[in-house]
Amino acid sequence: MSPSDTERESNYLLPFDAPHTTLEQGGLEQVGGKGLNLAILTRQGFAVPPGFLITTAAYRDFVQQHDLAAWLHTELAATQTDDPDALTALSTRIRAAFRERALPAALTASIRRAYTALGAPPVAVRSSATAEDLPEMSFAGQQDTYLNVQGADALLDSVRECWSSLWTARAIGYRARNGVDHDDVALAVIVQEMVQSAAAGVLFTANPLNGKRGETVIDATLGLGEALVSGLVEPDHYVVETVTGKILHSQIGAKATVIHGKPDGGTATTAQIDGGAKPALADAAIQELTRLGARVAAHYGTPQDMEWAYADGRFYVLQSRPITALYPLPVQTQTADLRVYLSFGAIQGVLAPFTPLGQDTIKTVMAGGARLLGFTATTLENQQILHSAGQRLWADISSIVRNGLGRRFISRMLPIADPAGVEWLEKLFHDPRLAVTGRAPSPATLRRLRPTVLRFLKTAVGSLLWPDKARTTAQAQVDAAIAQARRDARDVHSLADWVQFHRTLCYGIFPLIIPLFIPRILVAYLSLNLLHRLAAWLVPPADTAADITESPTASRLDEQTALELTRGLPHNVTTEMDLALWQLAQTIRQDADAAARFGREDAQQLADAYHAGTLPPSVQRSLDKFLTRYGMRGLAEIDLGRTRWREQPAPLFWTLQSYLKIEDQTLAPDAVFRRGEASSAAAVARLAQAATARWGAPGGILVRGLAYRVRALAGLRETPKLTMITLLDISRATLLEHAEEWLHSAQGETGLAPEDLFHLHLNELSVLAMGAPGDWQQLLQLRRAAYARESRRKPIPRLLLSDGLSMYEGMGAQTGAGVGTGSDDPDTLTGQPVSAGLAEGKVRVVLDPSHANLQPGEILVCPGTDPAWTPLFLVAGGLVM
Repeated sequence: MSPSDTERESNYLLPFDAPHTTLEQGGLEQVGGKGLNLAILTRQGFAVPPGFLITTAAYRDFVQQHDLAAWLHTELAATQTDDPDALTALSTRIRAAFRERALPAALTASIRRAYTALGAPPVAVRSSATAEDLPEMSFAGQQDTYLNVQGADALLDSVRECWSSLWTARAIGYRARNGVDHDDVALAVIVQEMVQSAAAGVLFTANPLNGKRGETVIDATLGLGEALVSGLVEPDHYVVETVTGKILHSQIGAKATVIHGKPDGGTATTAQIDGGAKPALADAAIQELTRLGARVAAHYGTPQDMEWAYADGRFYVLQSRPITALYPLPVQTQTADLRVYLSFGAIQGVLAPFTPLGQDTIKTVMAGGARLLGFTATTLENQQILHSAGQRLWADISSIVRNGLGRRFISRMLPIADPAGVEWLEKLFHDPRLAVTGRAPSPATLRRLRPTVLRFLKTAVGSLLWPDKARTTAQAQVDAAIAQARRDARDVHSLADWVQFHRTLCYGIFPLIIPLFIPRILVAYLSLNLLHRLAAWLVPPADTAADITESPTASRLDEQTALELTRGLPHNVTTEMDLALWQLAQTIRQDADAAARFGREDAQQLADAYHAGTLPPSVQRSLDKFLTRYGMRGLAEIDLGRTRWREQPAPLFWTLQSYLKIEDQTLAPDAVFRRGEASSAAAVARLAQAATARWGAPGGILVRGLAYRVRALAGLRETPKLTMITLLDISRATLLEHAEEWLHSAQGETGLAPEDLFHLHLNELSVLAMGAPGDWQQLLQLRRAAYARESRRKPIPRLLLSDGLSMYEGMGAQTGAGVGTGSDDPDTLTGQPVSAGLAEGKVRVVLDPSHANLQPGEILVCPGTDPAWTPLFLVAGGLVM
């Protein structure tokens, strides 16, 4: 054998107990995720059946020797990867091509020698892909396993079959959906002595169904575990408290199918009538297996999904991988008490991850809000309000849940933003670990809160007495603060200046908008709540329907009246924005050239033309005016790192094209808004008439006075967020305007682009501003990769507990009962109504408003919304979130 053949052969095989340094050099790329884990577990002394690894170098040499790489690339390029039939046909062609080709001679000889050295026993041959068993995604079950393989020739065939299973239809499709480059993957093969197990199964060191980290879940069956992982058997199911070993739940499965090895190789499947008569494992064995799983998880430092086998009174670890389905938990080390975290994204209608700078920005804003409560030393670094997990933000509401007043407050306020979250919270109120412990505020707390409370009361009283003046005064103060921020931004001359400017700006946002707007909005919604109560008192009971017809006033009053009071609500900045966009559409419609271009060009072409200044002049000017006023808005705008309409206006052009398709003027947004105003006025008149009939003139005066305050102040509900977004946009625009200059000045060449800065934390920007050395490009590569992975994560919990319990479902999901419908049909979608009336139309599911293509009158169904979605509301016939 030549030296080159010897060197190549040494690259092909590694024993499970290969030196640590050998595996360090190649690691995942050399032996795949599953193979690497088995080698690690073997070195750590866990009971792993002996064997060897056939490295990815062997696979790559096989592909290269037969010129398969270019052929695979061509075949993949010609296949529609979202077409199941096309994927199946492609997989069949690829696997046939692998079977028809011989293994490299050096590899064949090497495998034969290693198999003989192992003792030529029956072996399991498993695939180990380089993109398999990663913490962020699971490729489990996508490649093939061959059990009880006997003889060198059968082993060589099984190796080739394993390689070809890298190209199953399921594996190709999964890689395509998750952005894994097919050219970058390769397959290692595990050859492992076969364990003829009496029982086998899987173990999760955290409960994958509810997320609890303190529970171990075991599924067990008789014989080989293949019956379980293939879904052929109903296994025994155990839930164990990991620390104590207490079996919390035990369910004995039928275990009617048993797979076992045949003496001459391969496996046989037999039916077993009495499989459910006894458990696969005794209680003591269950507890021993739980301890084994805990040791494996402790070694890796993350919850594990482990396959195991039990033979001759001993447990064996067949493989272990991270549990990818678990949502990560916030890191909070200051207390061992159970913590409750509410999804900030669910409240804001943003389920995507936040950029690092976006996370820090919101945390800094929250720290500024804490100063309103007298916590003047609260900063970004020491605030304990918001925490990061899964690159999303989570509010720690534990102290609120443990306080009687806090429970009442959140039960009333949370339904406005997330009704399903309240359903889950009310279940948690019964958890003894979250029992109410809060007492009345101490004198020191009252003294600390006194200035803010008095300011709130003064503002609320003024708003109640003079609502119009209260609204215009608030807007004037906001305009002054925005103007001051623009002046301050002109004094920012370096990245270090910007960091300080941004911190100061963020700390000041809540002290500005909360005292200004919360008392005014509370006056509006307390007035609305009282009107709802009045309406409920005035609507006759259903069993007196016969009497209703005798009362002209009552016959026009129903339970929908109160909901109509907020239709066509004035002074709402988001509604004003949407109507301004509609007027822009009318400008386009009136310009024949512009209308023709909007009919034939796509949204991105039109956006490029706008930036180039080549749209028809009337449209160009109107867009300039619109974006000057609203260009700071955009999808997920609460994240400082997300693109704004001013920078990328293509989403606006999608919406404008939808507006131009509205031919029926009765469906025009301004006409709909005017009808809403008229409907609201009519509802007020009906309610006032009914109140006058019941209580005399004071009743009618009360209703009209309350309705006036609702109409004058309730529209302010959108202004605080717009104010915040406007202020943050000043900071974002300042950073983007000067970033390139700053990055190429005192710091020297970093290789960073301005947009990269949003993937750094605020303290890292301070370090960068100092000119500190560092591999910033590598850091950015890791950050962007992590952001891309988290963007693919679905679903996202509404609530998290620090023990891992994750709550996902929406309204009525736990019972199937129809909320507000009286339906017990599990096939009925239910929810919380927010607007009166009935809508019927074609349903369009939209995940990204940037490419909605919503047609007039269609029912918009989407995961959640923020103001960037609202222009679509004027096209939609109805909305389901």
